[in-house]
Amino acid sequence: METKPLFKNLSLLCLFFIMVGCASTNRLTMTVTEPAPVTIPKNITRVGILNRYDQRSTDVLNKIDEVFSVEGKHFDKDASDKVIAGLSDVLKQQDRFDVVIVNDSLFGTNRTSNFPATLAWDTVDKLCQKNNVDALYVLSYFDTDSKISYSTKQTFTQNVLGVKIPVLEHHATANTLIKGGFKIYDPTNRFVLDAFPFSKGIVTSGKGINPVKALEALRMRKDLVMDASRLIGENYALRIEPYRIRVSRDYFVKGTAQFEIAKRKAQTGNWNGAALHWERELDNPKSKIAGRACYNMAIINEINGDLNAAIEWASKSYSDYNNKEALRYLNILKYRASQNQRLVQQQ
Repeated sequence: METKPLFKNLSLLCLFFIMVGCASTNRLTMTVTEPAPVTIPKNITRVGILNRYDQRSTDVLNKIDEVFSVEGKHFDKDASDKVIAGLSDVLKQQDRFDVVIVNDSLFGTNRTSNFPATLAWDTVDKLCQKNNVDALYVLSYFDTDSKISYSTKQTFTQNVLGVKIPVLEHHATANTLIKGGFKIYDPTNRFVLDAFPFSKGIVTSGKGINPVKALEALRMRKDLVMDASRLIGENYALRIEPYRIRVSRDYFVKGTAQFEIAKRKAQTGNWNGAALHWERELDNPKSKIAGRACYNMAIINEINGDLNAAIEWASKSYSDYNNKEALRYLNILKYRASQNQRLVQQQ
């Protein structure tokens, strides 16, 4: 009687391996290039960067920073300047624009957690003309919101005699949320090219034998927030650059001996060799096999960068042979083709 659970588990395990062994598809991954999230018109060659953060609006509300006297009351202003510095440096490194820092306190905005009103286009025109730029990157709003939690717990320490004695240990944790948003203004076309909110959490903690020692251990917060703020600006500058990602695709490996041979060649990286065996099954009298062959021909054409041919093969697999997987894949290919059109325009 005690052996029944063992036989049951073995049966389930065998069933699992049978199912895996009989899988009709394998998965491959490939690298594809996606267009930049933001497209900058080619006529824009010189950009200005404006920080709308207004220090005057936060002097009263910024009391949490007074806990950390080493930070000073200009903590948020310093952090917003780090964002601007990170953005400016990476834009310059891209060697695509001349970059100008626009210093104009007249366009500061009150402390807010959302985008303020969009700048009037007459205002944008004047700023661009005054600074001889074609477009404006604007840090529309910025804030660091900190919350401190405090607790104690009993622990033990040794006195000079080596005797363990109970002590009260103080713990302090600061959760700082950096939040803000960018906009890019194109005055020529009267169009906001991008409106991008951001947020980043920073957690710092400290402990000590008294509350003061615990709070002192939190002083690393300033450096962490400044570094994170600069990184926010650097990352935003990359939104005008194409980027590469890994994607996965399933392809058929079962059906005939030709698919088995093609599977082994694909596993060694010989995809064109595998395609020769898929081609031999395109006229197979069994619609299921022919449909899989057409599908796999779409795969090899995508691998080789011919999306138009890939779309034709995926369409044939679905329309002529009712391969349901081909319809899903066809939609993926069409999306990639539209993304490639954007990529060509950006380049």
